[in-house]
Amino acid sequence: MRVLVVNAGSSSLKLRLLGGDDRVEESADLPAGPAGFDTSRLAQILNGWAAPDVAGHRVVHGGMTFTGPVLVNDAVRQQLADLTDLAPLHQPKSLAGLDAVTARLSGVPAVASFDTAFHTTIPPAAATYAVPREWQERYAIRRYGFHGLSHAYCSARAAQMLGRPLAGLRIVTCHLGAGASLAAVLEGRSVDTTMGFTPLEGLVMATRSGTVDPGLVLWLEEHEHISPHEVATALEQRSGLTALAGTGDMREIEAAAARGDPDSRLAIDVYIHRLAGGVAAMSAAAGGLDVLAFTGGVGENSALVRERAAQRLAFLGVAIDADRDGGHDGGAAVADRDITAAGAAVTTLVIAAREDLQIAREARRLLGAPSRQSPR
Repeated sequence: MRVLVVNAGSSSLKLRLLGGDDRVEESADLPAGPAGFDTSRLAQILNGWAAPDVAGHRVVHGGMTFTGPVLVNDAVRQQLADLTDLAPLHQPKSLAGLDAVTARLSGVPAVASFDTAFHTTIPPAAATYAVPREWQERYAIRRYGFHGLSHAYCSARAAQMLGRPLAGLRIVTCHLGAGASLAAVLEGRSVDTTMGFTPLEGLVMATRSGTVDPGLVLWLEEHEHISPHEVATALEQRSGLTALAGTGDMREIEAAAARGDPDSRLAIDVYIHRLAGGVAAMSAAAGGLDVLAFTGGVGENSALVRERAAQRLAFLGVAIDADRDGGHDGGAAVADRDITAAGAAVTTLVIAAREDLQIAREARRLLGAPSRQSPR
């Protein structure tokens, strides 16, 4: 079954056409302007590709309504729109991509896969905030978590690389990119994650602050006389690594730190401190740690981040082999690799982020099509 994977982001519409063997047959990124996506360009792209059997769409928020992939019809489309209040920055973009592609693929079924669905298995103790009950009930306040498609794929791929079933494995997956989050995966099920009611909670990210004292937010609103919207914009777009080092690009920060820039060195220290503490917390949620898996742009490409994190996590049995972490085979980069040092109690892996494969697998499974047994 040929699957068109659609990922609508803040600045582009990413399209990937996967064949039945999961090979990428076609790929395109369509920029999004103030008026949305260029529908004529979208039509031109899709008209030049082989016809897909199904379109699989990444949707950021499914609330607690959607705990797995769903075939989109008018009723489902309305339910997705009704969830916009929970993800006002992301849900409209997901829906715009869904509508634009559906309008040009008449008769092709559309399947929505959700970033939140993998985390709907988190137990109440981890999902519940200690806030007034009326808030919880009125606004469905709980830890939703995000990046679930990436965490689901990464944990399944880790088990495959080890030749072991997910049952019995305690895995912490580290999705480290412009957005970043961790997940504790126990026997294939998410039992905790660092992002919460919104994607702002948790780790330090490229432009997001990660977790801050809520009292700080209240203090700023009172003393700086700034609106909640201004605070939210600052925490979402002007914080994180950008606030600490002047850029959210870890490659630039590492280069500047190597030249002795104190702000960049501090930014890395803060990033690693929050990352190591998060991994330790996720390990506690999983009841221990068998596998530590790095994925995402920073997770895959920053040997410094992996090395520094491993040093801080040595007490858990994490240790990596610098030679294996080089990730080269005859001069060509090896995407997925085991970088564990000899004798280490915890297996450490580097795994390429492939949400597209996870979305395609979910679409095929929902439609009852034969699917490869592995996540690759």
